[in-house]
Amino acid sequence: MSPCMRRIAISVAASTLTLSLASCGVLNASESGGEASPTKGDDITVGLLLPETANTRYEQFDYPIFKEKVASLTKNKGKVEYANAQASADKQAEQLQKMIDDRVDVIVLDAVDAHAVAQGVRKAKEAGIPVIAYDRLAEGPIDAYISFDNELVGEAQGRALLEALGDKAGGAARVVMVNGSPTDPNAKQFKAGAMSELNGKVTIAKSYDTEDWKPENAEAHMAEAINEIGKDNIAAVYSANDGMAGGIVKALKAAGVTDLPPITGQDADLAAVQRIVAGEQYMSVYKPYPQEAESAAEMAVAKVQGRDIQFDALTRDKVDSPTHKGIPAQLLPVVSLTRSNIGSTVVADGIYEVSDICTAAYAADCAAIGLK
Repeated sequence: MSPCMRRIAISVAASTLTLSLASCGVLNASESGGEASPTKGDDITVGLLLPETANTRYEQFDYPIFKEKVASLTKNKGKVEYANAQASADKQAEQLQKMIDDRVDVIVLDAVDAHAVAQGVRKAKEAGIPVIAYDRLAEGPIDAYISFDNELVGEAQGRALLEALGDKAGGAARVVMVNGSPTDPNAKQFKAGAMSELNGKVTIAKSYDTEDWKPENAEAHMAEAINEIGKDNIAAVYSANDGMAGGIVKALKAAGVTDLPPITGQDADLAAVQRIVAGEQYMSVYKPYPQEAESAAEMAVAKVQGRDIQFDALTRDKVDSPTHKGIPAQLLPVVSLTRSNIGSTVVADGIYEVSDICTAAYAADCAAIGLK
């Protein structure tokens, strides 16, 4: 991560993200690179491959924002060919091959299985189609990568658990870790970041990797942990994302737990924000999807149009995958979302209206924290 991006990372309020990123020379790069002679015009086709729908962000935010940005960058002449893999690596391989066969101009790929997709990435490269890894770092000869600082995500989650535990933190505090999918390289980084905060300060009583990030799998893991540890002996639960946090809450309630332990999350799903308001989930990690999706669209259009100065300005970081080193990248900052800053983050950024969050079931809880 570049020093500038590291400086503005997790402590930045969401309302200042645009200013901070602009000060790093990341945003509005088209102003400096827009004069390059494009190799293609605005009549381009951008392939967008997203991994699943269990996490609501992809259909609700990433795809529509990405599509709108491509349209605005190409004077409504460019189009997006979109496919969602429904958490199937085989299905995504077929979708990627179809885009290669259709001769799209560039592919933006959020891999279901970062390792398995490498062969498809190589085929795209052989066909002369650039591939930009989106949100998850795919293996193979990708041209660029855009995501959030994944270790910072884990650090934010781990730090939040310690804050929630307060003076209960210590070697005797038993924590259950429900990590993400073993096929997603981000999950390993989230876990590493969390452990950098938790290691030596709590006892990790049970740790699970959760296939496909599915909430029902997380619920099953939590039920097993409750049976083995005891429902009254769990001080906190590390959940790598919000969908799984929902499954964890179900398992705890099914076991008769009424005073829920602190539970983390990620993605600021609406249901998770409501759980935070109600005190059922301690925190989530808000990742400003509009910035990620719009920057990915800018990178894709700049790449295919040969606007090298703009592309370089958008990819000032470098990352390594298991197969390639020094991949041009843009790593975005994140915000720890708790009851105290819902209004200044997801509401202020237009992700949700207060009316979306504060439905009848949550009206009293919203009033209690001044969310109106």
